[in-house]
Amino acid sequence: MSSHQKSTVYKVVLLGDGAVGKTSIRQQYLGKGFKEGYSMTIGADFCVKRVELSNIIITFQIWDLAGQQRFDVVREVYYRGSSGALLIFDVSNPGSFENLPAWLNELTKNNYDRIVPIVLIGNKTDLRGTAPCLPKEAGQQYAAALSQWTGFDVPYLETSAKSGLNVEEAFGLLSKQIELFLDKYQLRG
Repeated sequence: MSSHQKSTVYKVVLLGDGAVGKTSIRQQYLGKGFKEGYSMTIGADFCVKRVELSNIIITFQIWDLAGQQRFDVVREVYYRGSSGALLIFDVSNPGSFENLPAWLNELTKNNYDRIVPIVLIGNKTDLRGTAPCLPKEAGQQYAAALSQWTGFDVPYLETSAKSGLNVEEAFGLLSKQIELFLDKYQLRG
């Protein structure tokens, strides 16, 4: 990092039902690849990744929150101070898509009633063609509705944590959304 280069820290939460691929997305983003099988996150898991985007050194504090209902109370504290969120559902699991409003409510309620930049993620696209999946348009339409609700753009991106498809792009896109949000509301320190 050069002495004149800006640096910033973004606290990012990964939200969604259990088994939608939050941990696998995080692992891919960290360069650890994909691991077959499901390991439930207990409460929350935390990691840090530093990247250079748009001449800014960004330190992502990534909080991978457990998706099971029994961890509701534990998750509350991890939302506070969030800069942004990846809201993740499994394209092969319509229930995980239907539960997205509850995740948004939990994020907002536990983050000082603040709405933060969001990127909507439809994960497990590698299952298309082998299992019934929600059409891409479902995610696009929900992202458009979220954009109206939040007052700022909520992009939709389809990923495959298994192949790594669009995983880097998801974090890059969220970073850009956070930057736009901070500029729009003049929230830079």
